[in-house]
Amino acid sequence: MNGKVGGIAEQLVAEHRNGTKFHKLDGMEGLSDAYLVQDEYVAAIIGGDRVAGYKIGLTSKRMQEMCGIDQPICGCIFSGRVHMGGAHLSLNDYGRLGLEFEICVRLGRDLIANGAPFTPESAGSAVDAVAAAIELVDDRHADYSVLDCNTLVADNSWNAGVVLGSFVSPSVDLGRVEGIAYQDGKEIARGSGSDALGHPFVPLAWLANHLVASGRALRKGDIVMTGSIVTTKFPKEPCSYRFELRGLGSVDVSVE
Repeated sequence: MNGKVGGIAEQLVAEHRNGTKFHKLDGMEGLSDAYLVQDEYVAAIIGGDRVAGYKIGLTSKRMQEMCGIDQPICGCIFSGRVHMGGAHLSLNDYGRLGLEFEICVRLGRDLIANGAPFTPESAGSAVDAVAAAIELVDDRHADYSVLDCNTLVADNSWNAGVVLGSFVSPSVDLGRVEGIAYQDGKEIARGSGSDALGHPFVPLAWLANHLVASGRALRKGDIVMTGSIVTTKFPKEPCSYRFELRGLGSVDVSVE
């Protein structure tokens, strides 16, 4: 496998550059292979940017059913792709832009190997702030009926950035927080923090353990998107979106 990693990563770079539709890439025998390719792909495209944190995907039953995958996945968030609320996005900058509505957490201290294995409680104790957030994904017109998990993971789990609301102290139980998504002022979906594997700190602990197992760690200041609590929305024309987390704030983004 090791001799193929760089080639698969280079293929991903070329396919993004050429606007190729997402499709299964051969040569990966499991998720461990896929994450090795992801590492090479991220290294190939990050340039002078840096990793600001991580996205966790497929943490709700509705998202797992949408994609036909029964486990969470993760990818890197680049600092240059972090937008603040009120951002304006162009559909032309993406193969196919999708919006996912999530609870984002920020780490107040490191979660390193000597604390592993992490539990939701131990991982959650490191969170110093939370925010309403919208993840930007680029699925390059994937066919969800034949979606290949290994290729999805290799493709940095489709992360194309995030839009963040204001960070606030996590003063309420995130498992009970209600989230409501609006398009052009009209409600289009709602969910709760419990939709993220029961509580957002559950996927956070999964990520912390995943990183430690691969020789890395979550660090103070990292942001973590804990998974969409409603299904992905794909804007096709100019519109605006708002995501409100009751008691924690909201975030807005417009696309054109």
